[in-house]
Amino acid sequence: MANEEHGDTHAAAETKATKPIKPVDDLVTTQHSLTIDGQELRYTATTGRVVLRQEVYTDGKFDGLQPKAEVFVTAYTLDDAAAADRPVTFAFNGGPGSSSIWLHLGLLGPRRVVSGDVGELAPPPYSIVDNAETLLKHSDVVFIDPVSTGFSRAAEGEKPGDYHGFTRDLESVGEVIRLWTSRNGRWMSPKFLAGESYGTTRAAGLAAHLQERYGMYLNGVVLISAVLEFGTLDFSPGNDLPYTLFLPTYAAIAHYHGLVPDRSLEELLADAERFAAGRYPNALAQGNRIPADYRAEVVARLAALTGLSEDYLDRVNLRIEHERFFGELLRSRRRTVGRLDGRFTGWNADYGSEKPDRDPSMNAITGPYSAALNHYVRVELGYHNDLPYEILNLDAARNWSFKEFEGQQITVAEKLAEAMRVNPHLKVHVASGHYDGATPYFATEHTLARLQIPADLIPNIETKYYPAGHMMYIHDQSRIQQSADLATFITTASNR
Repeated sequence: MANEEHGDTHAAAETKATKPIKPVDDLVTTQHSLTIDGQELRYTATTGRVVLRQEVYTDGKFDGLQPKAEVFVTAYTLDDAAAADRPVTFAFNGGPGSSSIWLHLGLLGPRRVVSGDVGELAPPPYSIVDNAETLLKHSDVVFIDPVSTGFSRAAEGEKPGDYHGFTRDLESVGEVIRLWTSRNGRWMSPKFLAGESYGTTRAAGLAAHLQERYGMYLNGVVLISAVLEFGTLDFSPGNDLPYTLFLPTYAAIAHYHGLVPDRSLEELLADAERFAAGRYPNALAQGNRIPADYRAEVVARLAALTGLSEDYLDRVNLRIEHERFFGELLRSRRRTVGRLDGRFTGWNADYGSEKPDRDPSMNAITGPYSAALNHYVRVELGYHNDLPYEILNLDAARNWSFKEFEGQQITVAEKLAEAMRVNPHLKVHVASGHYDGATPYFATEHTLARLQIPADLIPNIETKYYPAGHMMYIHDQSRIQQSADLATFITTASNR
């Protein structure tokens, strides 16, 4: 009997020891090649969900690692490359609540979707082609979909909402970066972050978090369509700052649609920037104390810069709210303009409404990118999952938590500045589109000019501008130039 009991105990222990921990990573590896300028680029794609686990303690005792989330990643690594010399870039989009689909299939990945552009949008069904300008020529690339986006989900028994907030988002994406770097032996590789939109908020926060939590110092941070200080975009009553910072973008969009004739875009933007930095904020600050002739002068200048009527500008008290601008600018043509990209136009059901029903620039890209990703990941990368690929999780976006900033402005500018002060070798690349009505370039310039860094570190920041919108790479000429700019930045900042 004793032997039988001992045998049962041994069998139970053996079963416990060999029982796999659930859930497990479901990564799929495939081999590919790409020919660029007559040279073959052979690379490995690794696709699937990485399980994030948390150390759990009860009454001071270690209870093991508990699964908390399953995060979808797609990693591209160049074959036969020396790991220590090969840069790696961790890329993600924003939202919050967006997957990495846009940077993945629009700009950085080895394959890209053909979506078309203003006036020549591609019809369904869509196509995917090799990306001759892929960043993979210069850096391995790891695309990360934060929890509740793409195929990423909270683990069984966990709450997705726990990840829909500033700090937990940083921690979970940072853990993915740490795991990938450790498992692939890449701690000695040059490392970069590339974020777009809220992804720039995440990237700036991560630059500091990775340093503080793991001692991981980065070579560079790429900020595409940046938002580092939310107060620059917040049209709340009493905050006049966004009205001035959006003005040059309004002027650019008006110029694109022919409402500011006989001036080059460069001349117009220079004029708009001067006015937005001087007379305009001064006029707004005066409130109802502004003299009538000064007010009339400001109305006339705004009309000349934006193409809006003096009557409208007078009625809105000199303050042009951005969504109202998108509905008003082409109202006489019964068109609305895009928020993400003001070059695009669309239609409203009711042209008496103040704001557009939908963003026509978002409408233009959703279909092609969705079809391309769902085909590409399953057919070409061999990853199969019956979950819907969440391109943009609106529920996560609506309920995103910034509780860490309660009672103060939401900003990561200081985190970026701190990361630069701690690591004076950290380089920052900032890309902006002139027609971006979501994160206007002049607001980004305003934030960068106020970063608390010593004068010696100012040259570590470079800025690039493109004649397109938020996803400037859907404009083919901008995509090609942006790819070249990123290649130069990664190569230079890698210090190899």
